[in-house]
Parts: sequence; structure tokens; C-alpha cells
Amino acid sequence: MLKLIGNGRKLQDEWKTLAATEDPEGVKLPVGPVIVPLSVWLARRAELIRREYDHGWPLGIWLAVDESAEAIAADLDDFTVIAIEFDRYSDGLGYASGRTLRRLGYKEELRAFGDISDKIARLAHFGFDAFAPSSALAPFSRPVQVAFTL
Repeated sequence: MLKLIGNGRKLQDEWKTLAATEDPEGVKLPVGPVIVPLSVWLARRAELIRREYDHGWPLGIWLAVDESAEAIAADLDDFTVIAIEFDRYSDGLGYASGRTLRRLGYKEELRAFGDISDKIARLAHFGFDAFAPSSALAPFSRPVQVAFTL
């Protein structure tokens, strides 16, 4: 995630985001704040929680286009950031996941990423408060530029 927008301005993204992997048990975890895919969380939950408490490194998770917030509903207190992926053909699951997480009481950063340049206002309506448009969309399109002035 190269560009991050939050609270109506550009933000420095301090998080390292792990890519989806076919070997969640074998992926190397970087030092510092990390956002892991759901598969890594499910495979290494205890290790990730221990890492957070032992070192004070914040933990985040990201959900792919086809993954529901219900998969992490019982674990919301473990995450400082929850990121939800959007693609050009999103069917609305990402929007529903955002709303579900807020209804479940999640109050931390809720980040939308991917093909979102024309969706910023609608995403904010559904509870998202940080936005990371895909790098393929840089420089920012007009809807994303407008988000900086909110």
C-alpha cells in the first residue's frame, strides 16, 4: 500500500503488509507493525498475539475480496488495523464487512485498499476511515483528491 489517506489528508504508512501466501505457516514475519492476510492469522494466531504483547508491535489483518468480516468477529480486540480489499468487480462484500465491523464495536482504523479511487465517499459512509488506493491508480484521480479536503 503506497499511498494512505486518513482524516482527509495523506498519511505516512508505517505498516508492513504481508502478501497472500500459499504457505501461511512458513511466511517470515517482519519486525514492527504488520498487517497479515486472514490465512496467516488463522494459521499463526497464538504466535501473532504473543509477538504483539512481547514486543509491543501493533497487529493488523487484511481480508481479501471474497473474505467476510464474520471470520474475525471474535478477534476484533486483537487488531489495531483491519484492511479490506476491493477490486474493480467487488460485489459489495467489502462494504458489508465494513458496516459489520463497526456494528460489532470495532473502533480502530478500518482501511479500504485496492481499486477504490472512485469509491471514497461511499466507503466513508460504510465506516471506513483510511484509504489506500492501488499504486496502479497513482497519481490520484479526482475523487481521491477530493478526499484530502474532507
